Amino acid sequence: MSGMSQPPPHRGPAPVPPARPDASMSLLTHVMDHSLDEGYAEAAARRRADGTAGLPRTVKAKLVLAAGLVLTAAVVTLGAARTQMSAPVLAKERQELIDRVHRADDRADGLERDIERLRGAVAGRQREALKQHGGDQGQRTALLSGATEVRGPGLKLTVDDAKGSSSAAGGKPRENSGFSDTGRLRDRDMQRIVNGLWQAGAEAVSINGQRLTALSAIRAAGDAILVDNRPLVPPYEVLAVGDKKRLPAAFQDSVDGQYLRVLQESYGIRYTLSPADEVRLPAASSLTVRTATAAEEPKKGAS
Repeated sequence: MSGMSQPPPHRGPAPVPPARPDASMSLLTHVMDHSLDEGYAEAAARRRADGTAGLPRTVKAKLVLAAGLVLTAAVVTLGAARTQMSAPVLAKERQELIDRVHRADDRADGLERDIERLRGAVAGRQREALKQHGGDQGQRTALLSGATEVRGPGLKLTVDDAKGSSSAAGGKPRENSGFSDTGRLRDRDMQRIVNGLWQAGAEAVSINGQRLTALSAIRAAGDAILVDNRPLVPPYEVLAVGDKKRLPAAFQDSVDGQYLRVLQESYGIRYTLSPADEVRLPAASSLTVRTATAAEEPKKGAS
């Protein structure tokens, strides 16, 4: 029995080699391993076998290549020469434009000075006329009409746009509630502020040095606020003459003062209000009356 052959031992299935990590990326692996198409490689090999690879070897081919290089160099040189020649002309034209702008600015400044001088002369004559026709009440009339400079106790109100809103042009229209979602102060906001100061007891008001009168207009031109057709630049400094103890509180408690507070809380409009021992307001630049005329005094003895 010992000579009988033993059955072979039982063997399991052959072990399977582990899968490559990049097996699922066979296409990408093929592209990376064969980045150069075989056709290109065969064409390069044929050119090397035929002796046509590299630079041309015949005299004719060399002459053609040299002519092409010379032509390219000539075109580049000509372009550079033209650029160099036109540079002084462009610089001269640019300088002439700058000089024209400077001359225009100088003329505009001169006209602005002439306007201010004429405004001052007109305001002076108006004040003299008020004194002559007003008698003892001439000075009071000039103060109330804004024809003369005033000073006295009052308040200083500084209003500015919300942070980051100065560069935003336009914006959505005002909503029905009268506020803006742009954080910029509008002409109607300034109108309400000024009307609130008058209602609170202000006797004279100015905005950024512009004296307000009964004929003053606060309007808008784009995003700019105009006072008597003169543009204002934020921050807006509003000065008011009045009782420094009562005027600030009366304005803050008014409807327009609450309106300004809502602009601050909801839209980021910034403002500071403080009483002042003395503020100075300039005279109005011009007082042009086109319709109203002085009433004639009744003659003595007339019924």
